[in-house]
Amino acid sequence: MTELTAAHEAAKNSDITRGGPHYGQFIEQVRGLMDRVRLASPSDDLAMEAIGMLKQLNDKLDDAMVDEWSTPTWTRFDLPARGNITLPPYTIDHIDKQGLQARLTFRTFHLGGNNAAHGGQIAVAFDDLLGMAAAVHAGAVTRTASLTTDYRSITPLNTDLTAHAWVEQQEGRKLHLRATLHDGERLCAEARALFIVLKVGQP
Repeated sequence: MTELTAAHEAAKNSDITRGGPHYGQFIEQVRGLMDRVRLASPSDDLAMEAIGMLKQLNDKLDDAMVDEWSTPTWTRFDLPARGNITLPPYTIDHIDKQGLQARLTFRTFHLGGNNAAHGGQIAVAFDDLLGMAAAVHAGAVTRTASLTTDYRSITPLNTDLTAHAWVEQQEGRKLHLRATLHDGERLCAEARALFIVLKVGQP
């Protein structure tokens, strides 16, 4: 059974309508485009046709732009990675003050080479998951102060992976965290991080 904090559950319930009922399908199509562009080598004719289509789409999306606090791309807890296309899609299976467990997949867009995920994309995933673990533990907004990622083995693409992030120690506003990423029993990467709990009104 998935466990969520009261705050997480409240966010899930209050933000699920942002972007409308088809927002998840919209995000999936964007992800599909990103995957295809990562490996595409179009002819000039196809490139020119795609440029025209993308320009038309971008012009349409100009009318849907909102400020960062109103965007669904980090508040749709019903969607993988909260609907954020800058992150590899993940699903939280368990989260509480002790930490979180998640399933995630690095897609073709996240390719680093030889069918392996790019190390920077792995760090991005760790940063987001660690930040969520820090915020739930502290019950407050936090920011990354430092993040160190150690790569232990190849992280494959298009594979269901598991991640675990947790707070090891809190010293005042400082939160020391750890995280791991596994492909089955095999450790792909691990991270150490320091997050800072923000003061009220601190950007």
